[in-house]
Amino acid sequence: MFEDFETEVVQTGQASIFVRYGGEGPPVLLLHGHPRTSATWYEVAPAMVRRGYRVVCADLRGYGRSRGPAPTADHTAHCKRAVADDLVAVMRHLGLDHEGFALAGHDRGGAVALRLVLDYPELVRRVAFLDCLPISEHLNRISARFATAWWHWFFFAQPDIPERVITADPDRWYQGDPAQMGVENHREWREAVRDPDVVRAMLEDYRAGLTVDRRDEEADRAAGNRVRCPALVLWSLRDDLEDLYGDPLRIWRDWADDVRGHGIDSGHHMAEQASDELTAALDSFMRE
Repeated sequence: MFEDFETEVVQTGQASIFVRYGGEGPPVLLLHGHPRTSATWYEVAPAMVRRGYRVVCADLRGYGRSRGPAPTADHTAHCKRAVADDLVAVMRHLGLDHEGFALAGHDRGGAVALRLVLDYPELVRRVAFLDCLPISEHLNRISARFATAWWHWFFFAQPDIPERVITADPDRWYQGDPAQMGVENHREWREAVRDPDVVRAMLEDYRAGLTVDRRDEEADRAAGNRVRCPALVLWSLRDDLEDLYGDPLRIWRDWADDVRGHGIDSGHHMAEQASDELTAALDSFMRE
């Protein structure tokens, strides 16, 4: 995977962030979701390099090979603001912050992307949100259908119990198909989810989502903070985002001034299942 990419662990002050980067051209930062690592971009990232971009793929704080501080009772150690700060430090370390960069986040990485563009609007030229909504929008639309389909959000929020359940048999809890994921991507992901520290950090991500991240998003809405740069929204037609909420663009337009997008014929992990279509959409948007 990632032939001709370099790897580095960047110390951000609070965390050590594992990054892959390669290529030349306008910088693009790609953020994975749960429970993946930066390896989920193993087809998209090289394809973007071939199209003329400088591509950075980071393991989010606590995921994969990145490590952060110990969890805190208020979950701020793993909140999206802290993770966004990590990624800004990474881009500054790589010297890619001077003229700004493009950003794409999938799933939980989409929540980080939203926080980063709201907290650092001067750094982000364009942003893509992939199969996600703001966390507060999900929580403000809780229904029996949502709670049934997305029950893991609330299970993960319980203290201690999910750690015991998941680490007792992570291979049974987290299931992935190497034929669909790619053998090396699957191997890296499998190693990560077998690590109890990674499992705990991923759970803290969700615990922060239901508490501090929700409050931060609601504070932005109250203050009138919006995504001012162009935003692309892509969602998986074989997942349930559109089924649950209708047109995702309608929701995102409450958060961003310039929104466009469409569905992709894929399951949730579109970087692995529809890499060509995703790459083409990202490239077209980022070249405008």
